[in-house]
Amino acid sequence: MTDTPLAWQSVGLALGPGGAESDLIASGAALVVGLTLGWLAHAAAGRRRLGRERAFYGLPEGSECVLVTHRDTTAASQWSIPRHDALALLGLSSVLENCGAHAEIAPHDTGLQGFGARTEFCVGDPIAHRRLAAHLANLLPGVTVRVGDENGVDRGTFVIGGTAYRMEPGAVEYVLLARLTAGDGDRPVFLAAGQRPVTHRAAVRHLVRDRARLARGRGRDGSFCVLLKVVNSQAYGPDVVEFVADVTKAAVAPGEAKGHRAAKSAE
Repeated sequence: MTDTPLAWQSVGLALGPGGAESDLIASGAALVVGLTLGWLAHAAAGRRRLGRERAFYGLPEGSECVLVTHRDTTAASQWSIPRHDALALLGLSSVLENCGAHAEIAPHDTGLQGFGARTEFCVGDPIAHRRLAAHLANLLPGVTVRVGDENGVDRGTFVIGGTAYRMEPGAVEYVLLARLTAGDGDRPVFLAAGQRPVTHRAAVRHLVRDRARLARGRGRDGSFCVLLKVVNSQAYGPDVVEFVADVTKAAVAPGEAKGHRAAKSAE
């Protein structure tokens, strides 16, 4: 009788290591399967995210786009980009790299093809930037940009829906950020039309960082026009930006005669 427990104990000791080894193999296999499934899910989420990014910017892999900016008339070289505009366009580099797109940089006063055939990023001062001014007139007729008097008073003031948005240089400055589709193709044109150069950088940063929010609930063509306020740029540069309003409806409505309709000032 005393031999039986010992015999079973011997059998249990013999089976024990094998059972532990099996458990170890099973645990390792489960870990590998779990890691694989996690990696596949992460990769699928990454592809979906990239697909949404490409659709928003109109930049399929290998596509072409154009970045339109001012000429720097103070520079020694014949064709130079102003500092703030160059930094604004540099902010788009991560988008172009992620989407696998190729960019051409063009001055605003060079004859370019119409819009819609390829994505366009048009950045600058709508008074001095010829192509940007043309886009505002054709695509956002409800926006008036005042040129100011001979002393520059009221220069750059936006009038949208009867409200005037005047800047206080270095303290409060406004910029319009828009995504619009029109023309012969379905590629969008992005506008960053600001009252001062620092606002262009702020608008492009907002476009890149808040893409998902800007894209949400925009309908089939994804068009929008939003007004942003850059606060205390003399201290913070383009970093402090406040969302003022979605002005799409007012901006795409037929415009008023330039400067003739009374407008109330924004608070």
